[in-house]
Amino acid sequence: MRIGELSERTGTSRRLLRYYEEQGLIVSERCANGYRDYDPRFVDRVMQIRGLLDAGLPTRIIKQILPCLDKPRSIHFPDATPEMIATLERERDRMTERVECLTRNRDAIAEYLEEVRGGVPPVVAAEPSATAGPRSAD
Repeated sequence: MRIGELSERTGTSRRLLRYYEEQGLIVSERCANGYRDYDPRFVDRVMQIRGLLDAGLPTRIIKQILPCLDKPRSIHFPDATPEMIATLERERDRMTERVECLTRNRDAIAEYLEEVRGGVPPVVAAEPSATAGPRSAD
């Protein structure tokens, strides 16, 4: 697919896609006319990159952990230094705190909406996490 289609499918600007390519996060083939051609699997890859960037990870760390995000997973870090491991642990812990904060805020908004609607519980979308159980109606 060309860069415009990848941009549309991921909601990512063409400029950012070029930047991801410069950073080695995605790759493209070049058509005879010089246009970039991306494998469709990069739709998911770009979404993963955006999520990791939104979580605060720098591109240099994202580049190193991207192989872990592929399926089937092929984890091989010949250069995993103690510093890199410590950095990843800090980032993981920071993300966990952020998820917990977002969950508390989401639940507070849901409670507010329920109260405003006169006790009628809001319709809740399915949780994306397999570990999340169904919400109970108290």
